[in-house]
Amino acid sequence: MRFVSTRGQAAPATLSEAIAAGLAPDGGLYVPESVPTLAPADFEGKTTLADIAAALLRPFFEGGALAAELDAICAQAFDFPAPMRWLDDGTGLLELFHGPTAAFKDFGARFLAACLSRLRADGDRPLTIIVATSGDTGAAVGGAFHGLAGVRVVILYPDGRVSPRQAHQLGAFGDNVRALRVAGSFDDCQALVKRALNDAALQARVPLSSANSISLGRLLPQMGYYTHAALAHWRETGEVLNFAIPTGNLGNALACILARRIGLPIGEVLLATNANDVLPSFFDGGPYEPRASVATLANAMDVGAPSNFERLRWLVPDDGALREGFRAIAVGDAAIRDTIGEVWTRHGVAVCPHTATAIHALDSLAPDGTWAVVATAHPAKFESIVEPIIGEPVAPPPALAALLARPAHADPMPADYAAFRAQLEAR
Repeated sequence: MRFVSTRGQAAPATLSEAIAAGLAPDGGLYVPESVPTLAPADFEGKTTLADIAAALLRPFFEGGALAAELDAICAQAFDFPAPMRWLDDGTGLLELFHGPTAAFKDFGARFLAACLSRLRADGDRPLTIIVATSGDTGAAVGGAFHGLAGVRVVILYPDGRVSPRQAHQLGAFGDNVRALRVAGSFDDCQALVKRALNDAALQARVPLSSANSISLGRLLPQMGYYTHAALAHWRETGEVLNFAIPTGNLGNALACILARRIGLPIGEVLLATNANDVLPSFFDGGPYEPRASVATLANAMDVGAPSNFERLRWLVPDDGALREGFRAIAVGDAAIRDTIGEVWTRHGVAVCPHTATAIHALDSLAPDGTWAVVATAHPAKFESIVEPIIGEPVAPPPALAALLARPAHADPMPADYAAFRAQLEAR
């Protein structure tokens, strides 16, 4: 299979080339030249996350340099669970936060690291992974690449706009992982990363790749846990499973949408955002108008220019059909707080602000069918928000506690490309 740019001005690439590059040369995002078709029967006898992910991704890897390694890559990346916690007969939480940095992004980051480590050869120049984060991506990437020979990671995050524990995680790895706290928004960080990836002169001196959701190596594996959950429900009930997904940059939701297009038993996909309502405004009939992001309690979704909207438009090019196919709901901070409290009172379950956003969006519709709300991060990462609401401490899982016990450091940087380029060129 070959991969092309959403902007159509770059030569087709192999999967290995697309993963290594991160961004296409024309500034677009890599997408498969064609979308394969699979059915539940194609997963007969497969029950584990790793086995299901490997079967799902095999058509994308076919004929490529990593095809023979796919099973091992999936075993390495999908070695922790993604359980469903049922709140009632019709609604469950798909818990994606049981990885080493307590967020769903551990799956994609570990998969990408497993791919890139196998693509590197002795004698290759050191590779720099640059990643913009609104909270969780950077820690997942730092954890996945920490200590990997021949690779360094540079994380950019908006100073003061991630939770204290998120900020500590980002600066706690050390060694080959460096954190930069940027005087700006996530969108500023993302713009710096994209500009660097398109800077041919810089790339000639400092080979770069991305670990944001613009990377195919992040996007493709995220289809795995949706397929795993949907197949489990299909096998038990013969019905499709619907998903309510908190989203900012649209990568996690796009993975679910792509899995549905491939033919998995996935029903409706509800998009839940915070007060950054670019997507809800579009799906309500307005133009797609990226704008400056605003800070919210659900900070990992503080995105005003969701990169993966470009991929969504590639998948469904007609805006009218796109609006008919999805619903998107914006949720304010007050509703997020109320929902955290209500879920605790009704079910005794603590949820992070992002998960609460999706729960509130779903409750506001009262839809038919069975729904999985995607729980993207452990609530202990947001203890300063969650604990005062529920009146109880939220203990961090062991891996997160270990990171929080390490010293942390992040260097300040203005939201300025010249300053960022200088950081990348420094040895």
